[in-house]
Amino acid sequence: MTEKVNEKKKFILATTSLAGCFGCHMSLLDIDERILQLVEVVQFDKSPFDDIKEFSQPCDIGLVEGGCCNSENVRILREFRKHCKILISVGQCAITGGLPAMRNGIRIQELLEGSFFDGPTVSNKLIPNDEELPMLLDRVYPCHEIVKIDGYLPGCPPRADLLWEALNLLMAGKSLNELSTKNIRYD
Repeated sequence: MTEKVNEKKKFILATTSLAGCFGCHMSLLDIDERILQLVEVVQFDKSPFDDIKEFSQPCDIGLVEGGCCNSENVRILREFRKHCKILISVGQCAITGGLPAMRNGIRIQELLEGSFFDGPTVSNKLIPNDEELPMLLDRVYPCHEIVKIDGYLPGCPPRADLLWEALNLLMAGKSLNELSTKNIRYD
């Protein structure tokens, strides 16, 4: 009779970057050697870390960086909400719209003309019009204005220790309300 290996179930984690700079993902990598501990208990599903483009299973935790500035961002965010039991907004862009939201209050036509007609390196003065390009939204929306968000990890980017602590709390079945204040600060 073959002996059954007692393998511990791994948490399924998905991550994405919407209208942001990828700094929050870099901050997650900044957990340094703790990444080896993380991969012992976590399996990445849809994430730039493993280059999986589509969800292959329901996920325990989803981390979303960036706000929504176009129709593709909204589609991806809704897909994450559908597939993730817990969905966390990571960083100021996901929480408030961040730097990309500096365009809020400027008409889309004015944005496009400024970029494609008046830019210093513009030569053909043509606004791209291809069905493959996602439609710009009237403004940059924080994630919680599009879908229900279960928690927030502030910062630009959030500190690596905050991401580490948050993931450990969530995997222990605890709330992000139990985060220590030492990791939620700006310095």
